[in-house]
Amino acid sequence: MKTLTVALPGRSYDILIERNLLDRAGERVRAVCSRAERLFVVTDSNVGPLYGARLKKSLAAAGFSVAIHTVPAGEGAKCASRLAQLWEAMMEFGLTRTDAVIALGGGVVGDLAGFAAATILRGVDFVQIPTTLLSQVDSSVGGKVAVDLDHGKNLAGAFWQPRLVLMDPDALDTLPDATFADGMAEVIKYGCIFNQAFFNFLAARPERTRLMEEIEYILYTCCDLKRIVVEEDERDTGARMLLNFGHTLGHAYELAGQYETWTHGQAVAAGMVKAAGVGEKLGVTPAGTGTAIAGALASLGLPTEISCPGEDYAAAIGLDKKGAGADITVILLEELGRAVPCRMPKSKLLEELV
Repeated sequence: MKTLTVALPGRSYDILIERNLLDRAGERVRAVCSRAERLFVVTDSNVGPLYGARLKKSLAAAGFSVAIHTVPAGEGAKCASRLAQLWEAMMEFGLTRTDAVIALGGGVVGDLAGFAAATILRGVDFVQIPTTLLSQVDSSVGGKVAVDLDHGKNLAGAFWQPRLVLMDPDALDTLPDATFADGMAEVIKYGCIFNQAFFNFLAARPERTRLMEEIEYILYTCCDLKRIVVEEDERDTGARMLLNFGHTLGHAYELAGQYETWTHGQAVAAGMVKAAGVGEKLGVTPAGTGTAIAGALASLGLPTEISCPGEDYAAAIGLDKKGAGADITVILLEELGRAVPCRMPKSKLLEELV
């Protein structure tokens, strides 16, 4: 088992990475939720049939009363109306402040269940059991939880750190290739912004089979890099903003596709290439960086360019949480492996994009 500890004052927690960990989830959850009697598990219609019964068996063996609540798979479930349904279901189950909520699934489930845990009864314990590559390397670590609004993604949320994160790499075996590639966009992002050697390692393994042979190392490396940033900047006001490389533009692509045409990973992939291009035009990023990133992404079947109208760029930039008044902080690359925040007028960024 590989173990990382996210060391936050009064809110530290472990990330455990091990094959077949789902079968030992009960004992691990019991160790951190010793007073809990009830566990409310949130999953989705894809993941629940695969792993719900297996998780429930492990949790029940540890003495917990377990309810499994299934939401429809997809981004549409991450909304205020679904959040309200979770609150009511938790109360019907008899959840108390000493009980806990578990997210079993990808980023949508983790965000939705986490926000419900942060707000029900003014906050109960929360455990992440991510089952997609994207959620294992990114959204399950760091405590960002949210739902979407009509105006955009993740606009209503909170910081609510989990008590524990359990990662079973075997859960990735059931992912479609496109979903696995989706997660690889975020994996490659870590190499782009923090570690060129890691980027080169990934670029040299352009196939899922070869990546899965090294998956424990990949998960550990990504989570360790995020751990460092979260410990320094839990509330996303400084160094943690670097994790948003490619995301400002990626959100524009998601918006342009009405959150249906492009997945998050696909949008971020194209957003990173576009951001590298903006950096090259501004003289911040060395020439050829965008081409190198595009090559690593394209080898996994990810898009490197997405058409986007100016109004969708403007809408995404206007709603971006890194904005302040007329300015926005854009994450650019000084070189592969080193990202920097660049503050500029929103109008200037738009000029570079359209």
